[in-house]
Amino acid sequence: MTAMNLVTMPRPVPLRPMALAVVGGLVCALAVGKVLPVTMDTVSGALAPLCATAAESSPLDKVEPIGSYALPNVPGKRVTIVRVFYGPGGFSRPHRHAGSVTAYITKGEIRSQLGGGPVETFGVGQSFFEPPGATHLVSANASTTEPAELIAVFIADEGAQLTTFLD
Repeated sequence: MTAMNLVTMPRPVPLRPMALAVVGGLVCALAVGKVLPVTMDTVSGALAPLCATAAESSPLDKVEPIGSYALPNVPGKRVTIVRVFYGPGGFSRPHRHAGSVTAYITKGEIRSQLGGGPVETFGVGQSFFEPPGATHLVSANASTTEPAELIAVFIADEGAQLTTFLD
């Protein structure tokens, strides 16, 4: 978890992370506003809770939709691909997914814990799998100084809410 910053002096914000944060905010606004093309309309409601996680841990944490496609050989199922960015010390609240999820780490290291299993750390080029309905207790950047990111591929029922946060 990230610590609350007690110093109120403004710090200079590097341009690239700020631009990424602005782009991420626009992507989330478009998803929530259902302004994306028809193929993304189906998943916009499901992506809204994912977009909300950014404000809860670090301003650099965000989810970027990559694509969503009906599976013609599996009626009623859809594949959705997102890129998850975690800033230093960033994390997601405990949650579940409606379908199967495979995550592939593309930058940094990600800590993950499913159900009662051990906390594991995955690096660039590694992947992990989440079965439908599994409780994802820990999903976090393993570093407090460097960013991390992963690509998540969801296979779920058409129209399903992809992520449900736990209290």
